[in-house]
Amino acid sequence: MKLAVFDFDSTLMEGETLEFIAKEYNLEPLMKQITTEAMEGKIDFFESLIKRVNLLKGAKEEKIKEICENLPYTKGAKETITELKKMGYKVVCFSGGYETATIPAQRVLGYDAQFSNIFHFKEGILTGTLGGEMMFSDSKGKMLKRLQSLLNIDKKDTLTVGDGANDLSMFEYAQNRVAFCAKPILQKHANIIINNKDLTELLNYI
Repeated sequence: MKLAVFDFDSTLMEGETLEFIAKEYNLEPLMKQITTEAMEGKIDFFESLIKRVNLLKGAKEEKIKEICENLPYTKGAKETITELKKMGYKVVCFSGGYETATIPAQRVLGYDAQFSNIFHFKEGILTGTLGGEMMFSDSKGKMLKRLQSLLNIDKKDTLTVGDGANDLSMFEYAQNRVAFCAKPILQKHANIIINNKDLTELLNYI
């Protein structure tokens, strides 16, 4: 058995979930600025997460779910996951984003499991707070290490794919480290770099 771990926002999905939601509330420019700084490693990921979700305080749960169920997936995402599974990979999504988006995506793209964060809603309204398994800059690395131990999979049989600074922690535990249309901070630590927005290009390296 082998393990492939994909980031969600700007990797499996074409864009950033919070920016799609922010657009609905005319908050996209500010949201985009904070997201960019976090993905470039200029500000702490946890702090950026708190800031970004707080910006959306008061948003309707129904509207957020509607947006998250209609996100645009990256070209070749489904095909690449299908091929990797045929090759004996367990395919998992690690997202610093939210299960409101990653659970619907799992039904469409076909990955085996997802680990992400959770919006906190009260009476159908976003409170501006969150919880979850992927809230810190090192969360993905820690979760990958736990999965490898559970599944008895080592580094040489592990593939990781991401685009931003919060994907860096999982690179330490993977033989194949893919920077997909990524920020420079991640490209420096990758041994596979793909700059074309088509995930099927990944299959050329496996």
